[in-house]
Amino acid sequence: MGYKVVVAGATGNVGREMLNILAEREFPVDEIVALASRKSLGTEVSFGDKTLKTKDLETFDFTGWDIAFFAIGSDATKTYAPKAAASGCVVIDNSSLYRYDPQIPLVVPEVNAAAVDGYKNKMIIANPNCSTAQMVVALKPLHDRAKIKRVVVATYQSVSGTGKEAIDELWEQTKGMYVPGQEVAPKVYPKQIAFNVIPHIDVFLDDGSTKEEWKMVAETKKILDPSIKVTATCVRVPVFVGHSEAINIEFEEPLDWQEAQDILREAPGVMLVDKREAGGYVTPIECVGEYATYVSRVRQDSTIENGLSLWCVSDNLRKGAALNAVQIAEVLGSRCLKKG
Repeated sequence: MGYKVVVAGATGNVGREMLNILAEREFPVDEIVALASRKSLGTEVSFGDKTLKTKDLETFDFTGWDIAFFAIGSDATKTYAPKAAASGCVVIDNSSLYRYDPQIPLVVPEVNAAAVDGYKNKMIIANPNCSTAQMVVALKPLHDRAKIKRVVVATYQSVSGTGKEAIDELWEQTKGMYVPGQEVAPKVYPKQIAFNVIPHIDVFLDDGSTKEEWKMVAETKKILDPSIKVTATCVRVPVFVGHSEAINIEFEEPLDWQEAQDILREAPGVMLVDKREAGGYVTPIECVGEYATYVSRVRQDSTIENGLSLWCVSDNLRKGAALNAVQIAEVLGSRCLKKG
């Protein structure tokens, strides 16, 4: 016995990854349907050893379906998520639309699994921003031990976080650098991304921060602890998949780097790779296709009384999006929903 599952946005990067992870983790599925917009209607997508043809999201009836994974962006989600929820189907949404609604749980299962119970308010659960998800997985076990006061984070975010067009732009610009006359002007990003870094993700806000930076602040508070102070600088880098973060943490209590390593070594969802030698750390290219949030470079920060710095890397299409959504469904099933 299993669930009747919908994947909306099944032809996109995150939607395809959701299908892959549902199959890999053997999520109990009795029936599954892949939905897409009309321009992608009939496109074939893989689910384990099966091939699914996408159906029309616009005309789909969610009645009788148990769980719907949404990877269709905020505009479309605003239209279709309430329809699914009203039909009795629990929506797990990857967009930013519902993350800041106080009645809708924002969940990272390793951090606040019990918040899933709040799905009953609106039949919707929000998936956090990719950069927030991996950071709070690393912070949670340390916060439990020594209580975090303040976090300063700089992100190095891959182009896959923007979508397929951004991946194509990086690829074409990179090729064009080696062929005179074949240079590719930026379209997706405001400046060239190949061989460059861009300190600008999402729109600028009145205080000079970007919305991506604001998301990390607001979501960390909602998921982990509202008392934690967070400041972020979010940067797009010429990497196809995998987000990296340099995180500086100030604690209320003393915590030395050796104990922090021991805590992280046993923490759910974390893989500690921290050898103080050349290559003794994880880079984004090594985390692609992996489930874990990798932590390296754990060290004391002697400039503050109780401080640590660390390096955190994760596959943003997995833990930052699709994997976290499937993990939410697993918690939902174990805590709340009955199988078919």
